[in-house]
Amino acid sequence: MDGFPLNDRPRRNRRNAAMRALVRETRLHPSDFVWPVFVVEGEGERQPVEAMPGCERYSVDVLVEEARVAFELGIPAVALFPALTDDVKDSVATESTRADGLLQRTIRRLKMALPEMIVITDVAMDPYSSDGHDGLVKDGEILNDETLPILAAMAVSQAEAGADIVAPSDMMDGRVGYIRDALDAAGHDGVGILSYAAKYASAFYGPFRSALDSAPKEGDKKTYQMDGGNRREALREVDLDIREGADMVMVKPALAYLDIISDISAAVDIPVAAYHVSGEYAMIKAAGERGWLDADAAMQECLLSIKRAGADFILTYAARDVARTLQA
Repeated sequence: MDGFPLNDRPRRNRRNAAMRALVRETRLHPSDFVWPVFVVEGEGERQPVEAMPGCERYSVDVLVEEARVAFELGIPAVALFPALTDDVKDSVATESTRADGLLQRTIRRLKMALPEMIVITDVAMDPYSSDGHDGLVKDGEILNDETLPILAAMAVSQAEAGADIVAPSDMMDGRVGYIRDALDAAGHDGVGILSYAAKYASAFYGPFRSALDSAPKEGDKKTYQMDGGNRREALREVDLDIREGADMVMVKPALAYLDIISDISAAVDIPVAAYHVSGEYAMIKAAGERGWLDADAAMQECLLSIKRAGADFILTYAARDVARTLQA
């Protein structure tokens, strides 16, 4: 075979499982994962999320025990999302700062039971807002600067309950700096900020909004979440958030934005997270239920691609399932 370089044989490094493991460039480990969980009022509650096979909403008592399982599997952190009833929602997200609110009680119970587990909390108005938007709404417009004090008060309340990291997901301009100032002024300078710095307006959020009943009542989120066609803008958003005090930055969604993860991880010297969102999770699970693919293998392959693109850690609903597979 003229021209065939007989001494150049990459297959030598693939010839068996041990060799493939020896030369593998990217690996997944349970410590790479954050497990996002939905919490509801009540006792002993497990409410399946129809659009997210394998996911449930938990009451606080059940969530604590399920989080314990995750921690014992080597998963170091949970991200909490409260699923609230309409009767506690209003236009200014009053419930978000109540000291004995659902989220605050959940944080305290988790930190009491699992003090070493990292608790990450979402900072945005939509779970608490009767309008379903991440910011304050007036005459159909989502107000930026008027939203910032609400977000800051929310972050301080979460920190006072014991949150280790607050994660503003709202995409209001200037919110990271505003929150950092408020946390420091309240004596919470040790609480970190994980900024949803590059959060795109995406169709893949549908199952999550169904799980929390947090979809906008009118309009959409395209005036504050990023346009899917923009790549360079993500670096601008990240740079602003870092200069305002973000300790970590996030890309959301993950699979459809692997190029953004790669760009950001090459450009910054702080940790980069990626959110493997509800729609990305659900489409794999649904295909697996229909027998169209091996859902466990596909899930692990997708998470590996996110890590390979440059994410330091990944928020994924599959965290516990994949951690069990990795430990097998």
